[in-house]
Amino acid sequence: MARPTTLFINGKIFLSGVAPGINAGPDRPPTFAEALIVRGDEIEFVGDASDPAVTAARADPDIFVRDLVGRTILPGFIDGHMHLMMMGQSLNKLDLGRCWSLADIQRVISEYATANPQLPRILCRGWMHSMTPGSVTARDLDGLDGDRDRPILIDSKDLHSTWCNTAGIRALGAETWADVPGGTIERDTEGKLTGVFIEAANITYVWPYIATVASMTERTVAIQSAVEAYHQAGYTGLIDMAMDEGAWEALQALRAQRPIPMRIAAYWLIKPGRDDEENLAQVERAIELSKEYSASTTPDCRIVGIKVICDGIIDGCTAGLTEPYTHNGHAEVPLWTAAQLEPVVKRADQAGLQVALHAIGDATIKMVIDVISTCVTAGRRPRVEHIELASAEDAARLGRGSITASIQPVHADPAILRAWPKLLGDHRCGRAFPYREFSDHGAPLALGSDAPTAPHTPLGNVYVGTTRRSYREPEYETMVNPHFALGLCEAITAGTQGAAYSCFDDDRLGVLGAGYKADFVVVDMEWEKEKLMEAKVTETWFDGTNVWSAAA
Repeated sequence: MARPTTLFINGKIFLSGVAPGINAGPDRPPTFAEALIVRGDEIEFVGDASDPAVTAARADPDIFVRDLVGRTILPGFIDGHMHLMMMGQSLNKLDLGRCWSLADIQRVISEYATANPQLPRILCRGWMHSMTPGSVTARDLDGLDGDRDRPILIDSKDLHSTWCNTAGIRALGAETWADVPGGTIERDTEGKLTGVFIEAANITYVWPYIATVASMTERTVAIQSAVEAYHQAGYTGLIDMAMDEGAWEALQALRAQRPIPMRIAAYWLIKPGRDDEENLAQVERAIELSKEYSASTTPDCRIVGIKVICDGIIDGCTAGLTEPYTHNGHAEVPLWTAAQLEPVVKRADQAGLQVALHAIGDATIKMVIDVISTCVTAGRRPRVEHIELASAEDAARLGRGSITASIQPVHADPAILRAWPKLLGDHRCGRAFPYREFSDHGAPLALGSDAPTAPHTPLGNVYVGTTRRSYREPEYETMVNPHFALGLCEAITAGTQGAAYSCFDDDRLGVLGAGYKADFVVVDMEWEKEKLMEAKVTETWFDGTNVWSAAA
């Protein structure tokens, strides 16, 4: 059935005003058009309400005229960094994000277990290391489920660690696990498992377990749930930044059942192997898939590159730093060395794939920029993910190398950074999340959420990026390095056009312009960064069709 042609008037149609890959800057005022015409799945016209095209559309009885009543139309947001199936699965996990202590965690899990006797296992998310200073073990969770003694598995907020009870250790089969490069299977002084699995051990063993114990139906439902949640938030596209066999299989099964109204670009996760042969075999799998699922064959579900997690996180003290952590004197090293990373990056680049390298600590950021600078062909649009503690020199190198700064402002939320001064010292906290430098030096910006590790709302993301204040706790007055803040036009553009540019989709997505896909959101908002907390997405349109409405 043909889609009706629609004229949108009496609103503000946001125009980025910059070319793809260019940042709008901190002070750029917004530019708005007055009218937009959608015909089929494309935008036919954007411009003044007095234009002859609008006059003709008003007179055409077959064209539906939509009064926006002063609302704003933005391009559909594209989440520049998220985890699709994990996001969907997290919607059915117990959220521990509001806990403050081990006692809080134990009480919340115990109450949840009692209220949900039908569940085969207790899956939780949102544990932060700051909630449990010192070490945690399986014993801290044993007994919370009474006589049922079901496996309890808790994701850390960043997904880099899992903490489980003794039943969880048994269910995982963890006693048989061999150590993996870049991972930690925690053991006590007697060599017994503590129930905590960190970095590559978590990725290599726990993630696949969670995927395999879920049925295909459960996995496809998780993906569908994530898509629906993303529509409600205002997204029309997403970039999955750790795709693997289990999630890909479920995604294709869902696509075989029905069209998925979401633009999906995926980066294949390369896990640390025992040697170059194991590492390169994973790259070959990504190359194989990218040939079958590409911009020319399946433009809305494609493999565009590889993802390598090169270090951990600040809160877990696993990010690679140039000087030791302040509180314990430890100097962590990256999960991948340059010698291990270079063959992987070279092979992916040789095959025409993009590379996306997770780097949070300043030592790892420097290392991955070195590798990109020597191994990636110009014009390939390489990306560095997170870049939370970059030196001034490396911020400049991102721009010189046209390396995309893939950033997640929700990770800069002051409410979750209370432990940083103790871990890093005030002098290093002053370098936290230097987005302003990335932009000023010309690094293309792509905004993402890293969901489910953080809230996925795009307007909340923009709020933190522009105000450097807390979205999680609005009453919390602390600001994190406000001199590194983004401008409002700059942040909106980074979450739309910038994200599309980052994965070579800027020729059809991310902009409200004639010939572009009719993917957009209607927002009730005032154009002030301080008032973004009050802004509401009222409609999401994909391919010229209203896929979500607050009024529905």
